[in-house]
Amino acid sequence: MSAQSAPELAPVRPVLADAVDLARQALIDLGEGEVGAHLGVTSEGECAATHRFAAQLPGYRGWQWAVVLAADPESDHATVSELALLPGPDALTAPDWLPWDERIRPGDLSPGDLLAPLPGDPRLVPGYVATGDPAVDEVALEVGLGRKQVMSLEGRLDAAERWREGDYGPDSEMAKAAPSTCELCGFYLPLSGSLKVAFGVCGNEMAADGHVVYAEYGCGAHSDTTLPTGAGSPQFDAYDDGAVEMVALPEPKVEAPADEAPTDEAPTVEAPADEASVVEAPADEAPTSDAAGEPASTD
Repeated sequence: MSAQSAPELAPVRPVLADAVDLARQALIDLGEGEVGAHLGVTSEGECAATHRFAAQLPGYRGWQWAVVLAADPESDHATVSELALLPGPDALTAPDWLPWDERIRPGDLSPGDLLAPLPGDPRLVPGYVATGDPAVDEVALEVGLGRKQVMSLEGRLDAAERWREGDYGPDSEMAKAAPSTCELCGFYLPLSGSLKVAFGVCGNEMAADGHVVYAEYGCGAHSDTTLPTGAGSPQFDAYDDGAVEMVALPEPKVEAPADEAPTDEAPTVEAPADEASVVEAPADEAPTSDAAGEPASTD
């Protein structure tokens, strides 16, 4: 049974090709939703053919209903043999199944997970085998040979290529804009072994701290970086008079001092001392009288 809309591989007998209504009714009786347009018929041999209909089901874009009809070579009518929902050429389908060890990607490992290397992993080769001689075995441990397996040349080349093409390689945007390279930086910690000629670990907490970086990688936090004159934040914010609202204030009222407060009484004008208002009579001129009609007494 095929759900492809390719041309028929062989002629379909009329008794099978004309049974479109029989195939559609079988799907309607199935009760799985509305049946779409008839898409064609494909021969499955002398005695069988498959009718295809568009599936009108939510979430099954591009899928097709397939109804297999059968008829004996001497029969004049067909019968329903099989119903199935199959993906069409442009159907939305799930990706092909992969074993779990092929589905794992970098970053999938969580605390507590166990991931063993594959048998015969080409990245590993046998390491140093203990001889039982303490003097020899201690020296072997000091030079890094006291492990059952070590990385092979293929494994080291694969890691180097991956690191170089990663975010901390020479072709990254950060490296292209850097003032210098990591190999000239004081925070650069070279690796040991054969990889030390091209790789190290960044020790700057403000940069790629703890990551393996390529020697020709770089960033703005290089130990030799100097800021240009005038860089940084200003000590004071610039004054913008355009953001100040101008408000007209009333003229201040001037108050008189308390010792010069105005009064209702008319001001007193003092005459000068040489212009007194009382005029004294001369000594040789006696007063006329104390009262009217009484002459003054004389001696």
